[in-house]
Order: sequence, then structure tokens, then C-alpha cells
Amino acid sequence: MQIYKVGGAVRDRLLGRPVTEVDWVVVGSSAEEMQAKGFRPVGADFPVFLHPVTGEEYALARTERKSGQGYGGFTFYASPKVTLEEDLIRRDLTINAMAEDGQGQLTDPYGGQADLAALQLRHVSPAFAEDPLRVLRVARFAARYAELGFTVAPETQVLMRQLAESGELLALTPERSWKEISRALMEPRPDVFVQVLRDCGALKELFPEVDQLFNSTAPLKDGTQTGMHTLKVLHRCSIHAQPLSVRWACLLMPLGQPQNLDAPGPAPTHAAATTIDVINARYKVPRECQELARLVGEFHQLGHQAMSLPALTLFELLQHFDIYRRPERFEQFVACCAMDAQSRHEGHPYPQAEYLRGAAEHVRAVQVKPLIDQGFKGAELGEALKRERLEAVRQYQCLHQHDAN
Repeated sequence: MQIYKVGGAVRDRLLGRPVTEVDWVVVGSSAEEMQAKGFRPVGADFPVFLHPVTGEEYALARTERKSGQGYGGFTFYASPKVTLEEDLIRRDLTINAMAEDGQGQLTDPYGGQADLAALQLRHVSPAFAEDPLRVLRVARFAARYAELGFTVAPETQVLMRQLAESGELLALTPERSWKEISRALMEPRPDVFVQVLRDCGALKELFPEVDQLFNSTAPLKDGTQTGMHTLKVLHRCSIHAQPLSVRWACLLMPLGQPQNLDAPGPAPTHAAATTIDVINARYKVPRECQELARLVGEFHQLGHQAMSLPALTLFELLQHFDIYRRPERFEQFVACCAMDAQSRHEGHPYPQAEYLRGAAEHVRAVQVKPLIDQGFKGAELGEALKRERLEAVRQYQCLHQHDAN
């Protein structure tokens, strides 16, 4: 039995970056021997075991063969006869196909060190084109290492384009796709993730609605194309360490259907599935991200206009976000508006952010107890509370106008 440290832990050590998790591969052993040594098996797809003390994952060296569509369409073969080189050749990128033994001796059969030096993300073998998930993974690594100067090797881009054109990306499960998408959006350059997908034709397969933003013939007021502006907003989200829900909402922001709260008639409903709803459903996006993306798509224009909105419109905007029970969601909405506006006007202040926060604070400060003491109850209490909160918005606007003068 020989044990090697593999993959990201070796890559990041060579790059001088912190190693956050370690993967191990075991050569010359069997499932029976691993369990006899106290390792606990996990999963049924391939032989992976948990170390009895550290809990880290140890995988038996294995080969794989394409047997169906998608990420899961592979047959794995693990045996004491599988060599380290045979295990490493099934990996995606050369920089992830290096191993290190207990003495720190490096095994690099496919040129990973050379590609680290050349700042290249290059596939290990033609088998790369058998797994559609690798398109997303390479784009994610590009987003992680772009600021170090890494780019996707031209020959790897060719294989990524072949995968995009094969239709196999659509065979990925929503859960697996979302895992890669969400991780990529949290990398230092989420905009690079989107750009790499677009460059290889994968964006129009995975996000045809977002891809269309780059084909828009109607530029924004400052002359920027909507797709390029979206990339700038994503980059700004990363610079300001915004959470995943804000980054997701900013990606989908231009696809929203703006609501006019001044329009007569009943409040808008979500009976018809919007473009943002369709994308959220496609990837089974977590509820927090879904809700913020829909609200931001509908109301970000009102956020930008906050300081000139009538009191009733501003009040109804606050109501839509349930600022009483979900204050953090409204704060994330304000962040999305700021990321959008400041990406259009670099270096300009965004006073709407503090204005919106101030309005929310004034409305939240309205107490219900005095109304109960006055005898209001039931539906009448709800209406009275709404009137008081609307009055708080009016007072806030008057106060703000006075301060501005």
C-alpha cells in the first residue's frame, strides 16, 4: 500500500497558496484491506474511505470508462494493480494531476508543474471531453486563478466547445450544476467564469437568457452593452465580498420584469413565471437566492429612483421586502442596487443606499403597542399600523429634504 497526497493540495502548495483540504489516493490496496485497517467506506459509486482518526477521504487508485451521458455516466475500476499514473490520467487538468508522497517527492507525469509556470489551464488527456461537468470546473478554476494570470489553453478550449455543442451539458443534474455554479460565483473573479463559458459556447446552453444579454443591440445609457455591464457588476460583487445570494441576483438582474408600484389596480402577482423564475427552477436554486433574485429583478430600478419616489411608492417597496421580519434581505437588495449603479459610474457615491436604509429604519421604529392601547384590533389594527408606517415614510422624506436644504 502506498499513499499519496493528490490534486488541489499539491497544486496550491506549489502555488504558495493556503491548502484548505487534502485528498489522498491509495495505490496497491483493496477495499478489504482498507476496512481491515479501520477505514470506513462511504458512497456506492466508487471506493472512497474515511480515515479512522482524521476523517479525511482516501480513494483507491482507479480507472474510469465512459458508459453513459452526463457527469455520472462512468464505470469505475479499482484494483491493487491500478498505478498512480493511471489514476492521475483520468483527472481534468494537468495542474490537478500531480501527487506527492510522504517524503514530499513529487510525481508529475503530465506536465502540471510546467503548466503552473506557464499559467495554463490544460486538460490531461482527450478523455476530458467525456465529462461535461469539466466545462464548468475549468471555468471555475479560471475564475479562481485569473488574477494570477491563468488562462485556458487553446486546445482545452476546443474540447470545451465540443462538449458545449454535444448537448451533454444538458444531461448534468441541476444539483451538480448548481454546486459548480455557486462555487464559481464565490471565486475572486466570477465574471471570468461567465466569460469563459461564453467563449466556449457553454453559456448559451446553460444560461441562454444571460447569453442573449451579450447580443443585445440596445446598449445601456452610458453606451455599455448589458452583458459586459453584468460582468462588471459581478467583479464588483467580488471586490466587496458580497454573499452568494447578492452575486446570483446581480447575474440575473437585467432579466427581471420591472414593476410599477404607481400603477392603479391590485398589486402585481407572481402568477406568471418570469425569466428569473425559470432559471431558478432549472438549477433548483436555494430559496434565499431565488427570492432575492426575483425581487431585485423587479425592483432594482425603483431602488435607483428611491430619492425621488412618492411616499406611497417608497412605502410599498419596503413592504415587498418584509423589512420587519427579513431585514437582511432588504440590506442585500440595497447592496445589489449599489453594485449595479457603481459599476456604471465608477467612483461615484450612491446616496440611495443610505436613503433606503434610513427609510427602512424609520418604518421599523413604528410601535404597535400605542395602537393597541387606542383600541385597534384585527383588520383595523393592520390598517392603522399601515397608516402610521406610511406617515413615518412621509416624515422621513420631509426630514431628508430639510437636511438636503
